[in-house]
Amino acid sequence: MQPPPLFPPLTVTDQMGRRVAVPFPPRRIVSLVPSQTELLYELGLGKLVVGVTKFCIHPAEARQQATIVGGTKNFDFEKIAALKPDLIIGNKEENYQQGIEQLAAHYPVWMSDISNLPEALDMIRRVGFIGGGKEAAEALATDISASFAQLPQLAALVPAAYFIWRKPYMVAGTGTFIDEMLRLAGFRNVFGNLPRYPEITPEQLQQAAPHQILLSSEPYPFQEKHLAEFQSLCPAAVVRIVDGELFSWYGSRLRLSAAYFQKLNSSPA
Repeated sequence: MQPPPLFPPLTVTDQMGRRVAVPFPPRRIVSLVPSQTELLYELGLGKLVVGVTKFCIHPAEARQQATIVGGTKNFDFEKIAALKPDLIIGNKEENYQQGIEQLAAHYPVWMSDISNLPEALDMIRRVGFIGGGKEAAEALATDISASFAQLPQLAALVPAAYFIWRKPYMVAGTGTFIDEMLRLAGFRNVFGNLPRYPEITPEQLQQAAPHQILLSSEPYPFQEKHLAEFQSLCPAAVVRIVDGELFSWYGSRLRLSAAYFQKLNSSPA
């Protein structure tokens, strides 16, 4: 049997506006989002994490110490049940509604919903609070905020296309966290007028005429061998591979993003 909680449950509102009764402090956390798994470890709460997804690659010990409970969009409900979690942490975009609703019928499920930097910092603080790492979370959020505040203000944003997939071509569009990171990194998303992750044609790319084409290292593993393919479509554009984690992971990895963005702007070729 699990020992009783040290304090009565906290009733909190998650970033989707859901009211959740969260045991405080939680003792058995299942994290369904890679960036939030890394955050828990960064906040010193890794010892509480009993379940993670197969995509939770940071830190390396997460998948060694915790049970893998499937992917972000296909949960293994039997494995999760066997872990007896007292808190599950997910994300609106990265997880799937049906699976989250099924889990929420049995466990406290706290959900994040993030499309910009302030929401990411809010998530860090809230996860720290409900996990029992409030001070560490506040320090981390403050450090990240300060690093972005030091980014230079460019006179003009560089028109850019950010690719997340190949066959079919897919890019980051409006309302995404990547779209926000592009702006902070000094880029104007040439597909910022399209829905969140649209498929586009080579003709649409040519018509958008980006000055830079950014090929993300994830979720599609773009590599150097793909550069020529895009260069042939837009001969005048700078085509480069970028670290997708630093554009799309909205947890503790954000501590590295601002310095990376500054480096991108200082070496455009």
